[in-house]
Amino acid sequence: MSSTKHAENADVFQQDKDKAAWHNNALWFVREKRDKMSKSLPEWEALRQTAEKIKLHSVSHLDQYLEEFANNAESNGVIVHWAKDADEHNSIVLDILQKHNAKKMVKSKSMLTEECELNHFLEHNGIDVVESDLGERILQLNGTAPSHIVLPAIHMKREEVGELFTEKLHTEKGNSDPTYLTRAARASLRNDFLTVDVAMTGVNFGIANTGEVVVCTNEGNADMGTSLAKVHIASMGIEKLIPDHESLSVFTRLLARSATGQPTTTYTSHFRKPIEGGEFHIIIVDNGRSDILTNQDHIKSLNCIRCGACMNTCPVYRRSGGYSYTYFIPGPIGINLGMLKEPKKHSENLSACSLCYSCNNVCPVRIDLADQIYKWRQDLDTLGKANSSKKLISSGMQFLFTHPALFRTSLKFTSLAKYAPRSLTFGLKEWEDGRSLPPFAKESFTEMWKKGKVQKK
Repeated sequence: MSSTKHAENADVFQQDKDKAAWHNNALWFVREKRDKMSKSLPEWEALRQTAEKIKLHSVSHLDQYLEEFANNAESNGVIVHWAKDADEHNSIVLDILQKHNAKKMVKSKSMLTEECELNHFLEHNGIDVVESDLGERILQLNGTAPSHIVLPAIHMKREEVGELFTEKLHTEKGNSDPTYLTRAARASLRNDFLTVDVAMTGVNFGIANTGEVVVCTNEGNADMGTSLAKVHIASMGIEKLIPDHESLSVFTRLLARSATGQPTTTYTSHFRKPIEGGEFHIIIVDNGRSDILTNQDHIKSLNCIRCGACMNTCPVYRRSGGYSYTYFIPGPIGINLGMLKEPKKHSENLSACSLCYSCNNVCPVRIDLADQIYKWRQDLDTLGKANSSKKLISSGMQFLFTHPALFRTSLKFTSLAKYAPRSLTFGLKEWEDGRSLPPFAKESFTEMWKKGKVQKK
């Protein structure tokens, strides 16, 4: 991810107008599918409200549910590990791999391992990590990161994927047929599945009263890897815990409908015990999550079930792409999570929000995403990250609006503003870019009222 401003990264994305328009339309198509699915359920809003309550209850009773989950998992024969941060998580994974003399690990999609930068760490330590989900595999071959949490390669057109596969997998040149490319990816992965030492998955939900984890996918590669490997490692953030299967039934009705507009994911897999003669490890990861528990303004960020609905609806994300954000998770939820992680580093992402509140309206667990972004903006000056141009404008407007005589006088000269050269606006060019001045009325409303030109009722 770039460390430059979101606006600058967005300009780079917008240079290819056709691709930017395609990206916008593709994600809006997914948003429309979500809308059709949600409207097919009369109880949709009730489900959202219930999911919100379950999540808030779960995170406010994490001490209880973590202990319950760990005890039940260990009773199932699972080896439970606790990781306070990314470094500890990565070290635990490496220790397990080295214990089994593993040189290769096949991995199914996990945003938590992206957060911990696990792949780079393992590769640096001589472990061959193979991403098994198609989108992640495409990006791994391309040497780039996901630009979306559910549709990781949404920014790439099939022609680009075809060229990449020709280079990396020696597929037929010029053939970008999706079916052909998918089969080529499967063929290249088949040997990895058959020769794998360890399989790794993320976790969508951890069930406290059974000690099992639930993984929701559409490709089945998580199941393939864990079925063939003797060792299964599952990485789970502490916020993924929910009380029971009854709670799970609420989230499985919301997740796929919100993410891709499907009634359910193709595979909803429950992992409770190790396979015969094998090992099952669950790594429970904090990495800053417990700090969010004490932040009442932003605690609802822990509700997130990583569906990506806020990205699909966001007019800024759709038109600027995932790589325009500085945090590894883009879009509205990424803005908030990045600020919770390193506010000074990721403060530029706050500009990537129009406060249209569409993200609030589609979030299946009712996270107040736009409200949180607004609150972060109020803290920019405290962080030393307030935009100097906007501060100048705000200060000027405050002075003008609190001096009525000056305000009335300035109104008489507004029509001259369109003749002022941009060079006279000094530090406000950034604000001016992309904006044009409106036509000014010859008379103010107050003047018209005094002259009797406004009809009184």
